[in-house]
Amino acid sequence: MPHIEWTEELELGIPVVDGQHHRIVDYINEIYALEGDDRATVQRIVDDLIDYTFSHFAFEETLMEEAGYEALAIHKETHLAFRKRVDQLKTRFVAGENIASDLAALLETWLIHHIQNDDTSYAPLVREQMQRLRAQQNGNWLSDTVSRFFRRG
Repeated sequence: MPHIEWTEELELGIPVVDGQHHRIVDYINEIYALEGDDRATVQRIVDDLIDYTFSHFAFEETLMEEAGYEALAIHKETHLAFRKRVDQLKTRFVAGENIASDLAALLETWLIHHIQNDDTSYAPLVREQMQRLRAQQNGNWLSDTVSRFFRRG
């Protein structure tokens, strides 16, 4: 049984962001499912989690910026603070510490608080922006946003 069950209380009503948050919940559950000090698995989870959350933050910030979210700078600061905490855990892991339980606790506490407090503040504005884009772009809003976000050069 997963440690954290995905529930409607964790949903923002923005399917792409909800899917990304759900993936982070999967990482948390994967950490809690570890048995012993499986350093190779922790290493993979830490690396994957860092890559995933950083790209998620950038994507989320792009959505907020395009929607004109006034508290974007504050939200970016919360993302930066989280990145610093994960980097500190990674440093401890590289030094040989078993960080699995600390990482899981950080993720669980931070993610749930962040979704239910910080993210719910921007969600209505982003949903409204997405509805406008859908209407203007005949339903291609997501592919257009993703292509702008991941455009090279």
